[in-house]
Order: sequence, then C-alpha cells, then structure tokens
Amino acid sequence: QVQLVESGGGLVQAGGSLRLSCAASGSIFSINDMGWYRQAPGKQRELVADITSGGITNYADSVKGRFTISRDNAKNTVSLQMNSLKSEDTAVYYCTAQITMKIGPQYRYWGQGTQVTVSS
Repeated sequence: QVQLVESGGGLVQAGGSLRLSCAASGSIFSINDMGWYRQAPGKQRELVADITSGGITNYADSVKGRFTISRDNAKNTVSLQMNSLKSEDTAVYYCTAQITMKIGPQYRYWGQGTQVTVSS
C-alpha cells in the first residue's frame, strides 16, 4: 500500500507565504512525476505544478513566478513554496504522484488534500 500525506495548509493574508509538503510512504519501488493540484469551491481540479524525477518543473500560468515546486527523491517528498498569495489561490490542495510499487504497475496516487485560505 502507498500513502501520500500532506501538511502545511492554513489561513494566511494576501501577500503572505505558505509551504506545503507531501510525503509518500509504503512499498514504493520508484516515483515518476510528483505534483500539486488544487480545487476551489464550484470549480474543477486544476494542475498547480509538477516535477519529474529528474527535476523538470511545470507550472500553471496563474502561479508562475510566485510558487516553487521541489522534491527530495531520497525522502520521497515533494514541496510547494507559495509566495505572494492571492485570494484566488484559496482552494484545497492535493498532492499527487505516479508511483510504481515493489509489486504491481505504475499508478497515480492522491493525498487527502489540505486547505489553503487566503484572506484579502
């Protein structure tokens, strides 16, 4: 079994910063892409940023220059540093990872989500 556990969400004023972290655990053989999605009330889940095992990053246009994704392959963790937060960044943020277990195919796993609320 594999678990993704997120931490770091909360309430922050506009212009402030938060750092989200996510740790993958379980019978992991390898992890390919890791990333963060978010879902605001009444909206579809959308990609925020992702990062390959080699460190290539991809960002949504709305967060470029404000958010930074990073990962630690040795610890199976991915983080999202969010700066200059705006009210429109308010959403539930989900960690995701493409994981191959020691026995079984590659599969995309999701964390339980962490709430980020930005007050204006």
